[in-house]
Amino acid sequence: MKNDKVKTTIQNLRRALNYKGLYEKDAPAQPWSLFEKWLQAAIAKSDFEPNAMTLATASKNGMPSCRTVLLKDYSPDGFVFFTNYDSKKGRNLAENPKASLLFYWPVLSRQVIIEGKVKKVSRQQSEEYFHSRPPASQAAASISPQSRAVTDRDALTEKMKSLETKYKNKIIPCPVNWGGFILQPKRIEFWQGRPDRLHDRLSYSKLKSGRWRRVRLAP
Repeated sequence: MKNDKVKTTIQNLRRALNYKGLYEKDAPAQPWSLFEKWLQAAIAKSDFEPNAMTLATASKNGMPSCRTVLLKDYSPDGFVFFTNYDSKKGRNLAENPKASLLFYWPVLSRQVIIEGKVKKVSRQQSEEYFHSRPPASQAAASISPQSRAVTDRDALTEKMKSLETKYKNKIIPCPVNWGGFILQPKRIEFWQGRPDRLHDRLSYSKLKSGRWRRVRLAP
């Protein structure tokens, strides 16, 4: 049967990983420079959104959900992304401000997992980023009742055209329910694919002192 063939194909999907290892002697005492090095390598090698990351959240009842968002800023303070605060992820984070991010760069056989608490960025930062976006993107964010059911796409298109006409040659105001979040990391794990699936994993955990503790994890 076709379904059985698909399952067999999936079971046999694998590729040889012949990448250099991730060793303690090459890893910094804190994770930021390693993350930046890996991100820069992904930007150089990837041809499509190397700043894409999976954001995992959970409701107050513990029901998990995930989606892809884009990293728009990062520093030792945390990792920043923007969204509609009334979206499902926004509601999840209001109820349970703990989340995880996952970067996966298959071209390098690398992934980074980041766990921590999330809070809103300043209103100024949200508005500055909003107005740096193309006008059409600003309009789309303004009219979209994100994660809510809508009649059809035409209704959204008409609302967007109406708003673009209203603010032609004017600044579109940033919606009050739209802005940024920053995930302040408590743990960052770096994964490097290796031959025979004996992968490298280095985990950094933030201590109360503010310093980072680095350990190797079994693959």
